[in-house]
Amino acid sequence: MPQQERERSALQRREALKDVLAQARGCLRCTELAATRKTVVFGMGNADADLMFVGEAPGASEDEQGLPFVGRAGKLLDQLLAEIGLERSEVFITNTLQCRPPGNRDPLPVELENCQEYLLRKVELIEPTVICTLGNFSTKLLRGDPTGITRLHGQPEVRVLGARAVRLYPIYHPAAALYTPRMLETLREDFARLPALLALGAPEQPAPQEVPALPDAQPDAEPEPEPEPEGGPTPEQAQARVEVDQLGLF
Repeated sequence: MPQQERERSALQRREALKDVLAQARGCLRCTELAATRKTVVFGMGNADADLMFVGEAPGASEDEQGLPFVGRAGKLLDQLLAEIGLERSEVFITNTLQCRPPGNRDPLPVELENCQEYLLRKVELIEPTVICTLGNFSTKLLRGDPTGITRLHGQPEVRVLGARAVRLYPIYHPAAALYTPRMLETLREDFARLPALLALGAPEQPAPQEVPALPDAQPDAEPEPEPEPEGGPTPEQAQARVEVDQLGLF
């Protein structure tokens, strides 16, 4: 494919990703989550990343800032990436849910179902080669199987997710290793295998197929946007714009 055509394709995918972000921010499918969230945590990182991480759901810090993995587990994730020569800006990080469950409870099956098409659209548009599932929830969701992370960690396999075949690589969630040195060592060992896995390149892709449409973002009428005051945007509006910029290399 000519360079100009590749660049145009990448630009088109980025613009489509922005559209998915806009739909996600207006999503009301999960009534409880929509009522209690502060922000929709869509994801962050490189929109052309070869490596994607999928965690469980946003926590309090993520809900506050609108970014995934910004607490202690996020710092450990950054450290583990650095140990294999990568930075957060080179990967894409997201979760199975884009909204924080109240009290950090476990995601409900209906919530995972409601949010799954957003995740599949991110996979389709970012086109990662390797997806690391962090912990049980993302591993079980993307494998479509109840086998737990303890039995599966560090064992890559080719899976078709939506319209894309990827190398799925289950590993422990960094939060689980914060207080357990032995688990941290296991996590380091699994991370150390990532460069070789990435070097294999993308697996053979399936024939093009139609990706399921995203769920209706808002069953009710969309509210009118709040007008900006004459003196400029409110602090809340300014913060929302900052959050857009923070989402990564869109």
